[in-house]
Amino acid sequence: MRVIEITKPGGPEVLEIREVPDPKAGEGEVVIKTTATALNRADIMQRQGNYPPPPGASLYPGLEVSGTIESVGPGVSKWKVGDQVCALLGGGGYAEKVNVPEGQVFPIPKGVSLRDAAAIPEVASTVWSTVFMTVHLQPGESLLIHGGGSGIGSFAIQLAKAKGAKVFVTAGSDEKLKKCLELGADVAINYKTEDFVARVKEETGGKGVDVILDVVGAPYLNNNLEALALDGRIFIIGLQGGAKGEINLGLLMAKRATIAAAGLRSRPTKDKAAIVQEVVKNVWPEIEAGKVKVIVEDVLPLERADDAHRVLERGTHFGKVILTT
Repeated sequence: MRVIEITKPGGPEVLEIREVPDPKAGEGEVVIKTTATALNRADIMQRQGNYPPPPGASLYPGLEVSGTIESVGPGVSKWKVGDQVCALLGGGGYAEKVNVPEGQVFPIPKGVSLRDAAAIPEVASTVWSTVFMTVHLQPGESLLIHGGGSGIGSFAIQLAKAKGAKVFVTAGSDEKLKKCLELGADVAINYKTEDFVARVKEETGGKGVDVILDVVGAPYLNNNLEALALDGRIFIIGLQGGAKGEINLGLLMAKRATIAAAGLRSRPTKDKAAIVQEVVKNVWPEIEAGKVKVIVEDVLPLERADDAHRVLERGTHFGKVILTT
């Protein structure tokens, strides 16, 4: 089968197509013949040498796929050959075939094409496991999403609105902010021209927001606290601005705030399977009802993975970028 290999740490040019043996389904695994895979920021970090795959995961990039089950291993009971599915991976999505534990496999939501379904597993699992399973965003509460134009951001806007929250977003262009508002965001803030803390306080009468989903990391720590309401919760899922920073513990205590952080990729298979079950139960109905849509910015063939990475790195895209096999 064909795969995209990271030949050495570096820019998009280090991604090269290779022929390698087909994967085999192990105990409790299925092999999926890939229709498409979707890009994530983690793919770029891995290509740069900054985010190695967890132990036991494929060395090839790619954290989500869609396709058709080609074979099933011993002990598999939920799936059969020929099922059309999408899946959450620890790696290996940039390939024509991939093996994956059966608990990390999703059915295709009704109304979503097999190709576009590749763009759902990572964002749906990330948003549900953080905003809802961990910091428990409730109907009537407010959520601030940094990076509203990203794949995670565009998905989080729609899901939070579907669950009854008021949504604030930041993004770096008016064009992206317009699209965020079209998806249902209530307040859109251009972080390049506005102080998001001041705008949040203005819009909430000084109260602040209940939950913040943050991809920036260290530089936003204290600003996020300033924008947070009493008993508010911050969930950090990215470190695009840096990993080390100072925090005002006095403000943290005064606001009775909670700061949580986690990555999805390195979680144990059992944890991922539990998240998948919760996502199918709570998120799939919103997708099938048309309340949450898959936002795809660009579609390229697998052999143009380098160009797809350039699209993601430019940061002008809105939603997800897909590679097809």
